[in-house]
Amino acid sequence: MAWLTAGEGYEITLEDGRVVARRAGGRQLKSLPKALRDDPEVDRLRRLSEWLDRHTASCLAQVDTWMVSSLPVPTELIARVWPDEAWQSALRDMAVVGDDPDEVGFLRDVSADGELRLVDLDGETVRIAPRTVTLPHPVLLPDLEDVRDFAAELGITQRVEQIHRATWTRADDAHRKEATEVRDYAGGKFASRFGLAARATSLGYRVSGGYATCKVRDGGRVGEASVWIGEPYWEGESETGGLSWHDEDGRAIRLTEVGPVAWSEGMRMAAALYAGRTIEEGGNA
Repeated sequence: MAWLTAGEGYEITLEDGRVVARRAGGRQLKSLPKALRDDPEVDRLRRLSEWLDRHTASCLAQVDTWMVSSLPVPTELIARVWPDEAWQSALRDMAVVGDDPDEVGFLRDVSADGELRLVDLDGETVRIAPRTVTLPHPVLLPDLEDVRDFAAELGITQRVEQIHRATWTRADDAHRKEATEVRDYAGGKFASRFGLAARATSLGYRVSGGYATCKVRDGGRVGEASVWIGEPYWEGESETGGLSWHDEDGRAIRLTEVGPVAWSEGMRMAAALYAGRTIEEGGNA
């Protein structure tokens, strides 16, 4: 960002999200001079910085939504937002699938004519321009471990957790046909229900009534995974309960009918809540 004139004999700019100053044409100062702290230009830059932070968070959240839902994203849309640094940072190095679901590549660039430039798993740079692409949830990626190994070789770092996202798969014969609840992560004790609810919200999950919840889209079906965390306003100790899934009408879904993405995301939430439990001295972590 360019240096802007502010006050008498000063220039200001944004650096790593904060306002910095220098004497006109001189070296950058270690701190913002008192004379500039209430300057209108400084205030405008601060508000711009706050907006940029919100914009960056919004871009990351949207890309995360595309990935978790594995919904088709118009290639034209990706090309249109790519010049924006916040969008580019969120999208760069995401694993992308075009018309062939078995052909995975990492998004490195977008050409001026709207083609996506990917590095495939053979290390080759390829260009694709399908009408839509998907940023698949990792549980849907074929040969996920190979994808992770190749990403490590390339030194790929993703702003949105995709290929290194923790995943769970459901064993076909692990549950009774009529079962609707998993208790693998039940019984995690917390000093208070408030602390458990606070952990849920800090992890990005919604707390509704006595449950921590997350919406999941799997194969075109929208549902919700929920973990019991205790009665609202309960002031005593609390513990995590069972994990279950419900459809849009609130009906419980049998475990054998839960899709792979919904299963993985629900188990991920339950495990993350359970990980914050109180560990008694001499107990198992």
